Amino acid sequence: MTTLLLVRHGLTAMTGPVLAGWTPGVRLDERGRAQAAAVAGRLAALPLAAVVSSPLDRCVETAESVAAPHSRDAGGTVDKVEIDERFGEVRYGDWTGRPLKELAEEPLWRVVQAHPSAARFPGEDGEAMADAQHRAVAAVRDWNERVAAAHGPDALYAVCSHGDIIKAIVADALGLHLDQFQRIQADPASVTAIRYTELRPFVVRVNDTGGDVAGLLPKPDEGDDGKTGSGASDAVVGGGA
Repeated sequence: MTTLLLVRHGLTAMTGPVLAGWTPGVRLDERGRAQAAAVAGRLAALPLAAVVSSPLDRCVETAESVAAPHSRDAGGTVDKVEIDERFGEVRYGDWTGRPLKELAEEPLWRVVQAHPSAARFPGEDGEAMADAQHRAVAAVRDWNERVAAAHGPDALYAVCSHGDIIKAIVADALGLHLDQFQRIQADPASVTAIRYTELRPFVVRVNDTGGDVAGLLPKPDEGDDGKTGSGASDAVVGGGA
């Protein structure tokens, strides 16, 4: 029952008008730092076993804020923010750093919006959307096993990543084809929660930017169907009950 909290980084000066991608040195602006502090405060009461981040500055800064209340010095179990490049932004290749308004005129833009599983971004380091999803989901599976082995099967951990990566992970958890991932939203500093069981993942919360997070704690007798008191059973076949 490992629970993953996906946190999108806070705002930067490039968030929105420009496709920042892997542009170096893109840090949180004043708004983003306030968002990071706010989401850290919301998650402070949860027993996070680990905090993992994309290597990009805007994510590392957000993750460090989230990790601070859970550090050893604060009585928690987090030694440091762990960096995993697989949670890094999609590699947009030649599109990196270009205004979104300009990119919307490119023929590939419609493919990215309507048929992203067929999209590969141009340029020597351009990445296919399907490859980006594959690496991110593989990273989630690896961290689920690592966190469960070190902290028990009911552990919670946080990953700070990017909008398209978070949406791709959620699509996988929902059993959606990648071509549907644009229907999912992940705002800056939002929290998305996915509970992974042996049976299947359960998407508990998506694009949450406020409110109580106590419900993200797994119940002691919660089973593989995500419901309290139901053990490892599944829904009654036929749905008559």
